[in-house]
Amino acid sequence: MQFELISKLRPMGDQPQAIKELSKNVKAGVKHQVLLGVTGSGKTFTMSNVIAQTQKPALIISPNKTLAAQLYQEFKELFPNNAVHYFVSYYDYYQPEAYISQTDTYIEKDAKINDVLDRMRHEAVQDVLTRKDSIVVASVSCIYNIGSPQDYQNIMLEIKSGQEMKRRDFLSHLTALQYQRNDIDFTPGAFRIRGNSIEIFNVTGKEVVRVEFTGDRIEELGIAENTTELLYKPFTESYKFYPAKFWVTPEDTLKIALENIRLELQEQVKKLQKENKLVEAARLEQRTNYDLEMIEESGYCHGIENYSRHFEFRNPGDPPYTLLDYFGAKRENKVLPEGHGSSFGDDFLMFVDESHLTLSQVRAMSQQDKVRKESLVSHGFRLPSALDNRPLTFQEVYRTVPQFIYVSATPGNFEIEQAHPFIVEQLIRPTGLVEPSTEVRPTENQIQDLIKEVQENIKKKQRSLVITLTKRLAEEIASYLIDKGIRTEWLHSEVKTLERPAILENLRKGIYDVLVGINLLREGLDLPEVTLVAILDADKEGFLRNETTLIQTMGRAARHPDGKVIMYADKVTGSMKNAIKEVDRRRRIQEKYNKEHQITPKAIEKAIKEWPFPQKQKGAIDDLEGAQDIKLLESEMKQAADNLDFERAASVRDLINKLKNGT
Repeated sequence: MQFELISKLRPMGDQPQAIKELSKNVKAGVKHQVLLGVTGSGKTFTMSNVIAQTQKPALIISPNKTLAAQLYQEFKELFPNNAVHYFVSYYDYYQPEAYISQTDTYIEKDAKINDVLDRMRHEAVQDVLTRKDSIVVASVSCIYNIGSPQDYQNIMLEIKSGQEMKRRDFLSHLTALQYQRNDIDFTPGAFRIRGNSIEIFNVTGKEVVRVEFTGDRIEELGIAENTTELLYKPFTESYKFYPAKFWVTPEDTLKIALENIRLELQEQVKKLQKENKLVEAARLEQRTNYDLEMIEESGYCHGIENYSRHFEFRNPGDPPYTLLDYFGAKRENKVLPEGHGSSFGDDFLMFVDESHLTLSQVRAMSQQDKVRKESLVSHGFRLPSALDNRPLTFQEVYRTVPQFIYVSATPGNFEIEQAHPFIVEQLIRPTGLVEPSTEVRPTENQIQDLIKEVQENIKKKQRSLVITLTKRLAEEIASYLIDKGIRTEWLHSEVKTLERPAILENLRKGIYDVLVGINLLREGLDLPEVTLVAILDADKEGFLRNETTLIQTMGRAARHPDGKVIMYADKVTGSMKNAIKEVDRRRRIQEKYNKEHQITPKAIEKAIKEWPFPQKQKGAIDDLEGAQDIKLLESEMKQAADNLDFERAASVRDLINKLKNGT
């Protein structure tokens, strides 16, 4: 399984030199390198060539889900015959468990899991464990605990035609893997029984497996890759069922883990009682015993990850198991048995995309998690072992990853210091495009001025980005522009993960002329149709208006010959001055290259690829889309009404009426 880079493009400008140096250093074992590449210089193409030349599996970490989605699409296009995956947090909404002692307020964990993202996470780790040609594009959530790869493999069930196995034992195995029987709503992670046949919808959502039994023997296996028509084809090889959930523990170790949890509970209850925290002690005992009963009965409980240290037999303070362990990252004082962990040992690359931002997130995650968990533990909501269900610390990531390549147009001091002297610059755009022109305008009447600029862009069939400081302001400006007849959408962190790429796609298509946002519109977004970037309140010094951020934001207009940046400000701050100076320096380098090679700048031509997860129309009932059973829908409508969810009940009613009328 070799990496095969397929593209009509060939390295140009200073890409060949960058690819050569990075690849040579990777093969020589250099741990830290920097790829300092300006916007539009083809950093993703350079990264792909490095992977192809070194033939090393790669983990690409991006600072947010939107950029990760864009990179995922690009790598999937460049490596169509290899395993390219998208691994981000599977929550559409997430409110972590917390306790605020000042107001004596307990906030229960509340989350909405996106089933599509969950399936993609399972698909990613399964390929990483079994294929050497794996590329995973992830957000920083990949450094969070997901359970031991050894357990994930140990509990895996492998079957094949002709195998002696009782039907009852097979169903018991499926249940232990957290597959659930559901004869009506057949979705990924479910199985159903049809006489002597058992149909299992793989948790990855890629295929349905049919297992035919004759007595105590598996007579035949069939696989349907079309999960709607279910046209089964005979399958002669062995088939592996991996767990439907992370943190599934082998049965032979579960009892030991539960006893260890009970022992910790006794010790912590005594400690709290000794401190005269009687309410906290009673609370902890009640909550923990309830969780233990749930685990004993079903093998799972809400918040089971908080007991992960016991299930994985880790010592207090040991780093949790993360996606890095599935790649085979080295762990101190921990050696996996032969045959467990990734299929390629610890020989992999980590690209840190937009490293100036991503590394700061990695540093912050473990500290924020620790503060929140300590409050829960001291007030009797969790056992102390919950502290070990956490993200990796920055030092743990630094120690365990074999080789880093930091990728950014504005790398930070840490990356520069670690990588020195292995800093590779990529300042030439093969298209000849230069950095956008920059203009500072006063804030007085800035919205009216902005509207004029946007309208001029619309006449030329060009797009605009408007950068604000807050979510509320982004929404208000978007609404104001819509009232003025300008096709506008806003984009910030509250927009669902799988909707963000679709919004960007619609901007490129011209369905929207303007996109208003905050930091999601800053790093890495590849939008060749954008010619105007308007930065409101550019003189408000801070994280969103420092030198690095301004350079990144200005770069969004660098993919078109007419690129222009307007900063609305009443004074020129130090950050603005330095950012404009650096952009001018890079502009001169490109202009010199263009003159020497007689290049005329031209716009980047990039096909608009359909986002692989099409979005439902606004107001659609996502989980019932395509449903045809009127009785089932009527039952759902009644249940929604009983739950006082009248908006959903009305939507289901409308769907029923459409089915009855044949529309």
